[in-house]
Formats: sequence, structure tokens, C-alpha cells
Amino acid sequence: MNVFLAGIIQGSIAEAKIHSQDWREPIKQALARHVPRAEVYCHYSEHPNSITYDLPEIKATLADGIHRAAECDVLVAYLPSASMGTAIEIYEAARRGAVILAISPMAANWVLRAYCDRVFPDVEAMETFLAGGGLDELSAPRGPKADKPL
Repeated sequence: MNVFLAGIIQGSIAEAKIHSQDWREPIKQALARHVPRAEVYCHYSEHPNSITYDLPEIKATLADGIHRAAECDVLVAYLPSASMGTAIEIYEAARRGAVILAISPMAANWVLRAYCDRVFPDVEAMETFLAGGGLDELSAPRGPKADKPL
């Protein structure tokens, strides 16, 4: 099972800065504990200095991340606030039939409502879901989300 770890990096910060990325490790650990077959890909881990990239490298990195998200079985998105890049990754993963799990206080957000299978208020709630076998129930073979307009 290929899992794409998505989430806020720069978000709405106007200058060349990023949000703390300390959320990534707890999510990886929760997946390792409850979904040991998961192969987790973290685009930020592959590009920790991406905020310094020039435009051609920015475009290539965005395209690669979007492609990888579109090819995953499960996408886990951490969104304490909006992220345009993560929204694209969610859309592309959903379009291809991936299970989408979001950790976000933005339960009323249209992108999350339209394309996520579950929205959790925090990492602990997602971990409880994983521990209870919730992902196995959502991971039955399926195609693009017919009930979710694309």
C-alpha cells in the first residue's frame, strides 16, 4: 500500500518561509504502528530545502509531487489551514480512486468535504481510526470516486 503524506508547507505565508513540519513524524509513526504494510512517501523529506528552489525546480518538484499523489493508494493530508498544493494533491489522488484521510479543523471546507473519505480533528483521532481497522474498510478495491464530482 503506497501512502502519500501531504500537508501544509508554505500555506499562506507571503515570504519565503515555511510552517513547522513537526507534524510529519507523528503521522508516520501512527501509520507504522497500525498499517505496517504501508510504504510512506513524504515529498517534503525528499525536498527539505524546496523553499530556496528557483522556478524551473519549483515546477518540476510540484509536478513530481502531484504525479506521486495521483499514483498513491492512500493520501494522508495534514491541514491546520489551507494549502493550495495539498488541495491539488488531494484532487488528483481522489480522481484516481485513492483513499483520502485529512487531519484538519476545516471540516466545512469544500475541497475536504468533496474529496476526503474521512476528516479528523487531530492525529490522535486518525490513529484511533487506524487502530480500529478503519483504513481496511475504506481500502477495498475501487475506481475513481463516482459519488464525488470531479
